[in-house]
Amino acid sequence: MSEVEQTLSIIKPDAVERNLDQQIKSIFVKNGFKIIKEKKIKLEKNEAEQFYKVHQTKPFYNDLCEYLSSGPILVMVLEKKDAVLANRNLMGATDPKKAEEGTIRKSFGISIDKNSVHGSDSAENAKIEIEFFFKN
Repeated sequence: MSEVEQTLSIIKPDAVERNLDQQIKSIFVKNGFKIIKEKKIKLEKNEAEQFYKVHQTKPFYNDLCEYLSSGPILVMVLEKKDAVLANRNLMGATDPKKAEEGTIRKSFGISIDKNSVHGSDSAENAKIEIEFFFKN
C-alpha cells in the first residue's frame, strides 16, 4: 500500500522570471498535491553548488549551479501519496522536447537546462533536499 510522502519541488528561475509560479502551483494542487511549505528565495552560487553536490562530477554541474543561482526560485514541500513518483511523472522528462504532452516541462520548459521545475528523485533525496531549504 502506498503511503503519503513529501517531496521537494523547485520552480526554477526561468519559470519565475516568466511569472509562471502561480500557474505551476495550481497544476500541483489540481493533481492532488498539498503545498505544505513554500518560500521564494535567491540562492548564492555556493548554495546551489551545495544543493547539486550529487552532480559535481558531471560536465553540466557548473552551468546547473550558475543557472539555479541566476534568479529567484520558489521552493516548496509537496505532499501526496507516492509524492516523489507522482511529481516526477507530472514534471515530465528533463528535456522538454522529450517530455509527454500535459507535463509541466512540456508546457513550460525552454531547454534541457531551463526546464522550469526540479523535483526530488527519491524519498531519501527528498528528505535531504527538504532539510536543505527548510532547516528548522
